[in-house]
Amino acid sequence: MNKKSLLFVPVLSLCLASCGSSQKGQEMEDLTQFVDPRIGTGGHGHVFYGANVPYGFIQLGPTSIPQSWDWVSGYHVSDSTVIGFPHTHLSGTGIGDLHDINVMPVVGEVTYSRGDASSYETGLWSYSDRSKEVVTPGYYRTHLSRYNVDVELTATKRVGFHKYTFLENESPAIVFDMVNGGCWDKTTEAVIRVVNDSTVSGYRYSKGWADDQRVFFRAEFSRKFDNVEFIVNDSVKEGNMAKGAQLFARVNFAAGNQEPVYMKVALSPTSEEGAQLNMQTELSGWDFEKTIADAKTAWNKELNKVKVYTTDEASKKIFYTSLYHTLFAPSEFCDVNGDYYGADKQMHKGEGFVNYTTFSLWDTYRAAQPLMTILHPEKMSDIINTMLHIHQQQGKLPVWHLMGCETNCMVGNPGVPVVADAILKDIKGFDSELAFKALKESSMLPERGMEHRIEYGFIPADKMTEAIAYDMEYAIADWAVAQAAQKLGKQEDYEYFLKRSKSYKNYFDASTGFMRGKMLDGSWRTPFSPYASSHREDDYCEGNAWQYTWLVPHDVEGLVECFGSKEAFVNKLDSLFLANGDMGDASSPDISGLIGQYAHGNEPSHHTVYLYTLVGQPWKTADRIKEILHTMYTDQPDGLSGNEDVGQMSAWYILSSFGFYQVEPAGGKFVFGYPNFDKVEIAVPAGKFVIERENKGQQNNYIQGIVLNGTEYKKPWIEYADIMKGGELKFLMGDEPVVWY
Repeated sequence: MNKKSLLFVPVLSLCLASCGSSQKGQEMEDLTQFVDPRIGTGGHGHVFYGANVPYGFIQLGPTSIPQSWDWVSGYHVSDSTVIGFPHTHLSGTGIGDLHDINVMPVVGEVTYSRGDASSYETGLWSYSDRSKEVVTPGYYRTHLSRYNVDVELTATKRVGFHKYTFLENESPAIVFDMVNGGCWDKTTEAVIRVVNDSTVSGYRYSKGWADDQRVFFRAEFSRKFDNVEFIVNDSVKEGNMAKGAQLFARVNFAAGNQEPVYMKVALSPTSEEGAQLNMQTELSGWDFEKTIADAKTAWNKELNKVKVYTTDEASKKIFYTSLYHTLFAPSEFCDVNGDYYGADKQMHKGEGFVNYTTFSLWDTYRAAQPLMTILHPEKMSDIINTMLHIHQQQGKLPVWHLMGCETNCMVGNPGVPVVADAILKDIKGFDSELAFKALKESSMLPERGMEHRIEYGFIPADKMTEAIAYDMEYAIADWAVAQAAQKLGKQEDYEYFLKRSKSYKNYFDASTGFMRGKMLDGSWRTPFSPYASSHREDDYCEGNAWQYTWLVPHDVEGLVECFGSKEAFVNKLDSLFLANGDMGDASSPDISGLIGQYAHGNEPSHHTVYLYTLVGQPWKTADRIKEILHTMYTDQPDGLSGNEDVGQMSAWYILSSFGFYQVEPAGGKFVFGYPNFDKVEIAVPAGKFVIERENKGQQNNYIQGIVLNGTEYKKPWIEYADIMKGGELKFLMGDEPVVWY
């Protein structure tokens, strides 16, 4: 075991040296140097800040005292309190959950509580010395002022590795806090048991956003402990095991040892034995420096799938930090042997696929999942098989799945486009007939407003709240089912779902030019303001009529017909970016990143700027894309215009920087916009897909022409299959607003 005290500079040197392995025969660059994990820790970014590896179950980092909205990830740049270092977090969501197996290094007498910032006497908490806080991909470091202890953290996929350096004359202790999780999380049952003189084990069950979470753990220490004190319901308990919802355990070590205390904590979704297996498989040794280096290599392996070339260093930092953020989830939710906790609340033996969780699908079906089909096609069969098993176990595809639990959060059927997309893109490794069965059954369940669509053809606004949002998202999903049906030769299903995908037309009020709540009797909801938004209490979801009028990415021609002409459509779309009105005090804080009434901080708007290209005015798309790339994303802590939303906000930046975006919910038509970099190299199974821009003007804001593999290209989009074949896409840039297709 290497217990030598580790300074940050040698860590960096070692990590840089570790990146000399090859990817597809080429030397890997250290692209982690362009990642700034602080981006998104301010404002409403809600990003996770700590140590993890790509798609890892472990997300090990600090959690602060506040339990309000801007602290749902546990960390906000404005606050330096720390209650401990939990092993699970969410990144970029609007809901606070998880923060399981929270540990805190302490010395002396403490109060076993979360506490408040009025006094250290109120709880376990300490201030973190931000001048000593460092985070790089796979590594976290800080100093806890109260206890005068240096904290360093790293991780594998299923094991968190801690290093605590105490003062020599202190008696170190590590407290396991099984009570204080995320903002809305509450422990229902917890157990900690002493396994031997350097190991404890146990589990934590909790109820929060996800209603039945189960996390098992095994913790091993680098030295023998003196004893373990259990505190249950504020009372000290004797023995080698304790159980209760209000459970703390203090692991005490002898004073006089100058060596750091190392601790490894393995997690499992299935059992304590599963946690032990994960520990033995992923981190049997005690080499802290090597684990940091391995984490760095894991990040570089993924980051090196894209190389961007630019003289704009800020944009390069934003790009690679965005790519880093897209790699947090979906996260692996199984033991190393494939065992997992299913949506049926049963433990399942490995079934030949890697099981995942953290499916923020209302956000990610739009860009993060399509990006994954390009950069990580090898993972897509496991993603789809996970979703198909969820369908088998709960009767429908996931909506917003977390820790084996369906939260049913957000509107529509957002798992449907992801599965349909995989069918249409010929992703291998899953049963397409079984997948279509899941698509159809999930789309016919008479719940969450679908019963009204089946009966009436749309969701009347007097039948449920958020009717427009639910129906329009269902229409998007129906179109995806129809396309999958057509590909699989299911003509009757194709016609049925294609017809149903037009239900959005019920809400178009030609007299106002907006999508507006329609009652069962055919009348419009009154009063009506296209600006007004009342969170969870109106016809929209985190939006207003200005934003939802454009939520028809699957049928742009049909939406144009609603307006009567392309000219009327474009005039209205132009107005979106200029309109100025009061959304009201009850509007959602998610409606952010405003340009007029376009809201880049929330997902329903993300395709909207690309509509210009699809109606013959691509220069307007280019203007708005460039504006968004350079104003809605910065390299500062508040550098996101809304929640990161589990990778979606960053995925939009990545795809749009490439120069294209998948507007339709499935199928792989990536519509052209504005290429942000001089050159991009994307690793694809066939080799490399290279994107270059050739500047021929002064400002070079607009695409003048496109060349694909040496041949002039006359389409407004590129197909997924052409990207995956490899080759070269060249944008000829200039100053004239032209149509090249």
